[in-house]
Amino acid sequence: MSHLNRHLAIIAGESSGDTHGAALMRSLRDLDPKICFIGKGGPKMEKEALATGGRLDNWIAEAGVLGLWDVLRHYGYFRSKFHLLLAELTATRPEAVILVDYPGFNLRLAKALRKRGLKTKIIYYISPQVWAWNRRRIPEMARTLDLMICIFPFEKRLYESSGLRTVFVGHPMAKELQTVPRSERDEALLGLFPGSREREVRKIFPLMMDAARLIHRSRPEIRFEAAAASPTHAALMEEMAKDESFTVTITTGTSRKLMRRASAALVCSGTATLEAACLGLPHALVYKVATLTYEVGIRVIQIPYLGIVNILANRPVVREFIQHNATPAALADESLRLLNNTEARDRLVADLAQTVELLRTPEGDPAHSPSNRTASAVMECLETSPLSPLE
Repeated sequence: MSHLNRHLAIIAGESSGDTHGAALMRSLRDLDPKICFIGKGGPKMEKEALATGGRLDNWIAEAGVLGLWDVLRHYGYFRSKFHLLLAELTATRPEAVILVDYPGFNLRLAKALRKRGLKTKIIYYISPQVWAWNRRRIPEMARTLDLMICIFPFEKRLYESSGLRTVFVGHPMAKELQTVPRSERDEALLGLFPGSREREVRKIFPLMMDAARLIHRSRPEIRFEAAAASPTHAALMEEMAKDESFTVTITTGTSRKLMRRASAALVCSGTATLEAACLGLPHALVYKVATLTYEVGIRVIQIPYLGIVNILANRPVVREFIQHNATPAALADESLRLLNNTEARDRLVADLAQTVELLRTPEGDPAHSPSNRTASAVMECLETSPLSPLE
């Protein structure tokens, strides 16, 4: 590899990681137009890599599995991809490997790279949420990684206490999205956001439909609109809703527009709940998974809340309805509480705004986005000596 061209690898395994990874790649190119990328990600990252003359494996459709059972079913696929990628990185020896979220795969890769003795920087962008399920991994990460870049403020203290250099860059969404005033919202519209994965849709959308049926009986004038992540999901949701006596409008790829118009919402746990918070949408968090996944999860989760808004605030700002507590009656009652009570909605909007403010960093230059700050941290890290291989 020519010394004139910086050669970096970047690996993401989910749609949100693809978005964050692509933004970082653009910011890095702004700092060094000769940079070249390889790795794994989605269509956005693939496009950015091609623009640098690099190559990137678009594996998001297969890699973005959910839950323990899905991981076990695809074990052979992940094992093969892991060893092929490890061999590629060992052969090409990039100047740095940037791991974007996706901890199940990326933390193993980091450890394997370090054991192979590669003199390459290993940088983690968007901290894996080990603080939620296994804090004992943090000291090992400190021995493996050269730099942790986090988007939640409380993470910096956790990692630095183990000696891992950590930079808080702010959350991209907190800069990008602004609260929508109540005057711009449709008072009779309830948004339904059943998740971005098919397994989530199959588990959660029927539950939301059952709740909508109860809401319709109480307030027939309420309209329902559901956000689908893909045409395939939209077709699945339309099939589930076809026999209802009321109308559910299903749209694809317009979730943020719906979040800006709805008066209240039911939102599947995940990135969408933070989007809703940033936009000031009053909502309840909903989550339901396979019984095996849930039983394993409740034994390892080490925090009192599932939603990031509640974790940040350290209190139940948004009401959570998880697994057996996610009943149609409970979801209908909470939806009607928000739809019927303007004061309750306004109070929740104020609490959301206060919590989202924690995700911002001092602005300085308004153009200095989280991805710009991340790119600067990466370039600074490249000028330091890498960690020694693990013994």
